[in-house]
Amino acid sequence: MAMKGFLAATITVSAVVLLVILQIAEVEAGAKTKLGREKVSHLHFYFHDIVAGQNATAVQVASAPMTKSSPTGFGSVVVMDDCLTEGPEVTSKVVGRAQGIYVSSSQENFHLLMASTFVFESGKYNGSTLAMIGKNAALEEVREMPIVGGSGLFRLAQGYALARTHSIDSTTAVVEYNVTVLHY
Repeated sequence: MAMKGFLAATITVSAVVLLVILQIAEVEAGAKTKLGREKVSHLHFYFHDIVAGQNATAVQVASAPMTKSSPTGFGSVVVMDDCLTEGPEVTSKVVGRAQGIYVSSSQENFHLLMASTFVFESGKYNGSTLAMIGKNAALEEVREMPIVGGSGLFRLAQGYALARTHSIDSTTAVVEYNVTVLHY
């Protein structure tokens, strides 16, 4: 008798577990249907960081007492609202803005912690955003930073951005970005 009760309970629990698994699979399938298929997008643009002058797009908002004597500017916090363009010229067609902050985060190397949102303002990605956060080893030829999210056409985005300095002088840095993202 006890064996029959145990067997019946085991079958009941197994049936409930199977129903739960089927319901989870159905919910996941429904969510993917609503989002569509996963896509891969490749974006290419130029970032114009102007740190001085009347048209500055990046301004220092904080620093540590040691920042001025630090060879890396350690402790400096900069807020940016930089133009993104199709080509390296500042007069090239504007595709969006890079809005966020960068912080000099290393005492020994010129490394920046960047937290930036690429806000697209034209073309098929108009109104969509990508969120990037990570270390930018600014003096290296190519830097890789993670894309950690997005909105609009870039919902649930994940991927990476490759940054390469195109040109730099005392007031302006132009950086080429090649971005690869998976999204729905």
